[in-house]
Amino acid sequence: MRSAIKRKSPQIILQDGEPTAVILDIDEYQEMLEQLEDLDDLNSLKKMRKKPLKFKKLEDFLKEYKPGA
Repeated sequence: MRSAIKRKSPQIILQDGEPTAVILDIDEYQEMLEQLEDLDDLNSLKKMRKKPLKFKKLEDFLKEYKPGA
């Protein structure tokens, strides 16, 4: 797991005494992106679960299915 890796502390960039940017370790940044993607996937799944399930008969699906289209 990445949490075992020793990480550098984020560096905060100031402009006129105000924080304007942060420099992160690349592994930490990539992990943050993965977590955001996972969160987005979970939110999409929650939305999908609120909709009623619709099923098609196999024969109907095969009539509509156009591989490579």
